[in-house]
Amino acid sequence: MARLAPPDIRVTLYRGLAALPPFNPDDDECDRPRPAPVETLHTLVAESDALVIASPEYAHGVAGALKNALDWLVSSEAFPGKPVVLINAAPRAFHAQAALREILATMSARLLPEAFANLPLTGRPATVDSILADPLCARRLQESLDGLRAVLRAG
Repeated sequence: MARLAPPDIRVTLYRGLAALPPFNPDDDECDRPRPAPVETLHTLVAESDALVIASPEYAHGVAGALKNALDWLVSSEAFPGKPVVLINAAPRAFHAQAALREILATMSARLLPEAFANLPLTGRPATVDSILADPLCARRLQESLDGLRAVLRAG
């Protein structure tokens, strides 16, 4: 998406999932400082106009590392109403998408169905170049970006 984004949209890839400690509600209380990786996640989400989430499906559910990150964001004051785009790279993996939609709805995210991208990447190696070289994948990502841009411009 970063390569396809127009100049007025900056896409930042978050690479900190593995650094997040396991969620513990006792560590997310207002009178205690959050662990540094959690504080970084909260700051990035607060500074973002929207989020794009691409999640694989594991055992018919959301990947544990992503669920852990979302658990850390449940108490975020910046998350409710945040526009969220979902990318599904395995069209047959509908359990995780359904679970992710439920989690995000519970967190009061603003899911953007007009920016949802369903990419047929199952069963083949995927690199940035191979995804962008696939006309269907590139078109769906571009449509997703266009939908996101329209929503952000509308406010």
